[in-house]
Amino acid sequence: MPYRATERTERRKAETKERILAAALAQVAEGGYASASVEAVARRAGVATGTVYRHFHSKGDLVAEVFRRASQRELDVVANVAADDGRPAAERIAAAAEAFARRALAGPTLAWALLAEPVDPAVEAERLAFRRGYRDVFAQAIEQGIEAGELPPHDPPTLAAALVGGLGEALVGPLSPAGNGASGRRGREALVAALVQFSLSAIRSKEHSHGHSRAHA
Repeated sequence: MPYRATERTERRKAETKERILAAALAQVAEGGYASASVEAVARRAGVATGTVYRHFHSKGDLVAEVFRRASQRELDVVANVAADDGRPAAERIAAAAEAFARRALAGPTLAWALLAEPVDPAVEAERLAFRRGYRDVFAQAIEQGIEAGELPPHDPPTLAAALVGGLGEALVGPLSPAGNGASGRRGREALVAALVQFSLSAIRSKEHSHGHSRAHA
């Protein structure tokens, strides 16, 4: 029986931790990193503040895990859109840039927190790790386009890092609490279109990369 009691205890602990993380994510999505105090998260999760501290040493540790999960979810979406499924590389890169921008604009408070809001060092470390993740996704697509003869020669990691940095910087203003949120649907659509065009210009795709043709061997 001690084994079963331990199993139940561990399951309850895991469930409580998940409830705290879900509450923290909801809090960040609603009010940003600054609003996600341990007290606010505890209230939202329906647990005591001490319970939060039993699972996480600090607000930084708690929100770092939230950032890790939220950022991974967003990165997985972009990676899936950019995956090599027979489409030309330029088309996949443009689609990934569009997905990145649309998802950010659909959840501006969370996107602002993930991209640019001042955060603790532990959270900033997660942010930097996922920037590298986005860079790697775009770099892989660029490299595949070069190998297929669809794109001119580039240094894929450098170009991808510049591309990700440009996309993020362009979104900071519209996403920030002081920004205008890309004012309305027409404003958001114009911004998304501009970022897609920027991405295509950055990789300097050949005209035929917009179709399904491949360079001749």
